[in-house]
Amino acid sequence: MTPKRQKYGLLISVFILVIINIFLFRLDLQSSNRGLTFAMLDIGQGDSLFIESPTGTQILVDSGSPRKILSQLARVMSPFDRSIDAIIITNPDQDHIAGFLDVLKVYKVDKVFESGTLNDSKTYQNLEAEIKNKNIPNILAKKGMRLNIGGGARIDILFPDRDVFDWSPNDGSIVAKLTYGKTLVMLTGDATTKTEKIILDKNSPAQLASTILKVGHHGSRTSTSTEFVKAVSPVYAVISNGKDNKYGHPHQDTLDVLSLFGAKIFRTDLLGTIIMKSNGEKETFSFHK
Repeated sequence: MTPKRQKYGLLISVFILVIINIFLFRLDLQSSNRGLTFAMLDIGQGDSLFIESPTGTQILVDSGSPRKILSQLARVMSPFDRSIDAIIITNPDQDHIAGFLDVLKVYKVDKVFESGTLNDSKTYQNLEAEIKNKNIPNILAKKGMRLNIGGGARIDILFPDRDVFDWSPNDGSIVAKLTYGKTLVMLTGDATTKTEKIILDKNSPAQLASTILKVGHHGSRTSTSTEFVKAVSPVYAVISNGKDNKYGHPHQDTLDVLSLFGAKIFRTDLLGTIIMKSNGEKETFSFHK
């Protein structure tokens, strides 16, 4: 190769390296500023929430019924990403846990959080056995726990505040609050009005106030009391429910309570997967059928 060609070859190589470095820098910059992602996945009649912190920590709260969760996770996770930092089982009913068996086949899970309520179903027993077989730390969620998930985002456990092994799964459901800057999300699982009353008695309205309310128990009238909604005072209410489900969720009573306080209602049966992104100051929503 002539000196002239060597010179041009060197210049081209340097130019390519500069472009690559600029591209990588832009990726890092975008990654550091990606904010919080909170998604209510459209898994039919059930619950599944995905949370990703600004630093990339990923939490899956419930998983819905089997055979639906993996396609929904593909909407919010890279196809090359095969790990989830933690899963939270708000209660052990089928419509909250069955998809976790699919998740554990594909993803490496670092931690599990449970409420402590029990279920005698085969699905629950198989899930517990799989968690044990994979040696995943299994932690009992209790009031006062704070999960710092990175970038200033955190999840605070509000309930259970006691042992609930002999409670019904719904009464003993995990209730938590996700915080990132001015974006506050109340996570209720299937918590009932009984549970809500306990939380109201032990927390001030300022502690409960939230931008977004994940409506309890798919919009059933057994949850979402007037007193609880008044304290939470949500701007948005998100409901996970299956289209034309046999339970009639969400019940009109619940929709009326939410409307009474001016909450804008988003439903998976009408909108599909609901994805909220926040920079800590404001929220933007997108919907995916």
